[in-house]
Amino acid sequence: MRSTAFPLLFLLGGALAKLHNIAVCVTNRKYSEVGGTPFSPSETWSKDYEILPDETKCACDFYRQRNTGDEQYDQCPDCTFDGTYCNSAGWHIGGDEMTYYCEKLCHAEGAEGN
Repeated sequence: MRSTAFPLLFLLGGALAKLHNIAVCVTNRKYSEVGGTPFSPSETWSKDYEILPDETKCACDFYRQRNTGDEQYDQCPDCTFDGTYCNSAGWHIGGDEMTYYCEKLCHAEGAEGN
C-alpha cells in the first residue's frame, strides 16, 4: 500500500507536537519537492512511503504493553491496531517511542504519525 499523503493523519493533528493519536511503521521513504519554477523554487516537500501493517501491529502491541513512567507517552492503555494504523484516542503515542518500536523491535525503516 503506497501513500503519497497521509490525509487522515494531517487532518487529525493536535496541539502537542510530539504526541500522536495515529502512527504507522513505514519503509521506502522518499521526499520530493512539490511545485515551484526555475525562478521560484518550492519550499514544499511531500513524503512518499509504504505503510507496513504487520510491523505497525507489532509496534502497537509493544506500545500497549509499555509502562515506563508517568508521562503521557510512557503508557498507551488505549493503543489499538485497526488493520493499518496504531490508534490512541488519548494521544499517548510518542513519536520517538513509536520509531524505536518500529525500527528496533519490529524491523521497519521508521515511523510516521500525525
